[in-house]
Amino acid sequence: MNAMPTSTSRPTKPTAARRTPTTAAPTATAAAPITSRRLASPIGDLMLHAGPRGLRAIVFPEPRHPTPLAGRAGADAEPDRALTAAVLDQAARELGEYFAGRRRDFTVPLDPDGTAFQQAVWTALAAIPYAVTWSYGQLAATIGRPSASRAVGAANGRNPLPIIVPCHRVIGQDGSATGYGGGLPTKRWLLEHEARVAGHTLPGL
Repeated sequence: MNAMPTSTSRPTKPTAARRTPTTAAPTATAAAPITSRRLASPIGDLMLHAGPRGLRAIVFPEPRHPTPLAGRAGADAEPDRALTAAVLDQAARELGEYFAGRRRDFTVPLDPDGTAFQQAVWTALAAIPYAVTWSYGQLAATIGRPSASRAVGAANGRNPLPIIVPCHRVIGQDGSATGYGGGLPTKRWLLEHEARVAGHTLPGL
């Protein structure tokens, strides 16, 4: 089998065709509900949190960082509940397909909370191909901040949508796994899973 690729060239910025997390603007004054669902997975039970405009967060069983969630302004509650349930259904289905090795890209709508800098980092994360790893320096270069690796690492660690926005694909410059919100065993599992599905061997992390 081929070794799992690690990109060495300067990555290009994400194109419009690739799924990227975006934050929708409020359209009304009523608070839009946030609904949650537990999803069993090979890395433990995940909590999915969604609103009517998209998936808000994926929370590991023992997260390193809390994920603050608040209602957004939106339409009236009944249509919101139906939309939110549809988002959760799609997220659960696509994650199940990912863990089964049948999905590499996600299409569920995303609606994460974050600063403009964090959103830029998360958008760049969404451009990392399946079963490929980038360094923090590559990620920083992608958003035009090549000297901001530390700040980029912090934003990477605050990604509220792990797996779908693949922060697990970012590793240290020396090839080490470094930290991960779900813990290093979970990060290694995800990287090994993708390498196995793609037919690669995973370098030691």
